[in-house]
Amino acid sequence: MTYPADSRLRDGLLDHLPADEIRAAFARSPGNEMASGKFLNPDSSAALAANGFGYFLKRPTDFPAIPGLVDGPVRSVQIEREMRFPWRGGRHPWLDAAIRTDHVLVGVESKRYEPYRPGKSGSFADTYWTHDWPDGSQHYQAVRDAVREGGSGFRQLDVAQLCKHALGLATEAGRLGLRPVLLYLYAEPTAFSDGRPVLPERLSRHRREVADFSHRLAGAEPVFHAMTWDTLLSIWAAKGGAVADHATAVREVFRPARADGAA
Repeated sequence: MTYPADSRLRDGLLDHLPADEIRAAFARSPGNEMASGKFLNPDSSAALAANGFGYFLKRPTDFPAIPGLVDGPVRSVQIEREMRFPWRGGRHPWLDAAIRTDHVLVGVESKRYEPYRPGKSGSFADTYWTHDWPDGSQHYQAVRDAVREGGSGFRQLDVAQLCKHALGLATEAGRLGLRPVLLYLYAEPTAFSDGRPVLPERLSRHRREVADFSHRLAGAEPVFHAMTWDTLLSIWAAKGGAVADHATAVREVFRPARADGAA
């Protein structure tokens, strides 16, 4: 099953986007969701992220300011960005997008339907306990420890993945001399792509778990921010002009709706 036809899409990409650059980014990443065909699945979270952030690959200075998150001029926007751990071999985190200013590296983990499916059960390899992680990451390490001990309490939020991404982001930002920020970006759909309703209790539990995770990470580094796609698209729309047109296209084609059903 592929994403529903829309005259604005070309192989899963909005027709005003730099398609060659987006395809090249996916070709560099493990799994290459475009080549595998996963990108065209109507459930694809990667498609939403690539279409949303792909607009800014060749025009990073057009990325709107987000108070407390992206305050200075944006120097680069990337999609499918690797954040390397302090070791060479093995797997390293790949975030959906990265936004770089003169002072901050924002890593973006984007979710669409994933949080509202059956509970998450992430795990960590032993190597996560054999390295000295950057200062400020102790809060993430505490969640990591709770996951291993089976007492984290999270079911809808994939905290294991977020902790791995945070530790990779902290290491990468340290190499670049930048402050790391982790942005958890999520949609709140009322139904899955096949029409099945998203259970309201899963939406509610996910929100509670996001708030709980944020509370646990108060004072941590990377700084943790959570935001809905609806909020981000509203910020883009407020900029006006071509950026607003882009936000409208993403909203209409991918419909990352709020929990109350508004698109």
